[in-house]
Amino acid sequence: MPKLLILGGTTEANALAKAVAEQGIAAVYSYAGRVETPRSQPLPVRVGGFGGPEGLAYYIRENAITHVVDATHPFAAQMSRNAIEACHTTQVPLAALTRAAWKPQPRDVWHRVPDISAAVDALAGDPQRVFLAVGRMHLEDFAAQPQHYYLLRLVDEPDTLPLPNAEVVVARGPFTEADDRALMQQHGTQLVVSKNAGGSGARAKLDAARALGLPVLMIDRPVLPKRTELSTVAQVLDWLSHP
Repeated sequence: MPKLLILGGTTEANALAKAVAEQGIAAVYSYAGRVETPRSQPLPVRVGGFGGPEGLAYYIRENAITHVVDATHPFAAQMSRNAIEACHTTQVPLAALTRAAWKPQPRDVWHRVPDISAAVDALAGDPQRVFLAVGRMHLEDFAAQPQHYYLLRLVDEPDTLPLPNAEVVVARGPFTEADDRALMQQHGTQLVVSKNAGGSGARAKLDAARALGLPVLMIDRPVLPKRTELSTVAQVLDWLSHP
């Protein structure tokens, strides 16, 4: 009987947790702990880091984990690399539950950059009203471009803001195109900065930008070592039953 560790925090991870619980598969759902009030899950939950790949390998051994599914955010690159290394060390099968990256649609105006640093550099120049949709972890990076007015949408109210001219909207997705269009119009947004997270839960801002004719500074996903990648919960369940 498998015992699964789900590295979660995404819509896909939540769907997997529901399916696993319904099938009676033993599993633990792990949150990184970056959100103050994470969603409840139908599985036992742990919160916080493991202490690098060594700590994750220790957890896998100590808790008799037989399978690991990395269903973290596509930009949680360090956690994904830790999972690859820990599973290699412990010889425990690893699969990633991934979502397809967004692709530009007709009338989209995208300027692609390879990483956060390149996105910061791309903001050099005259002040603009920027919808900075990259999460709170990277706000400090964008302090290098303090001339802009930044609109931030975060799950939790930040303790401090490194950006001198910013407004925070506290909200949890998924969002609608109509709501995001209204938000951008209300704040006079001129540019959207987004990670290429993929999926449906956060793409409303891209649909809204297209409708408003706004450019998007799109940050490409980090490159990860080769691993087994699955795209649906059904594929994960099949993988669990056919090692």
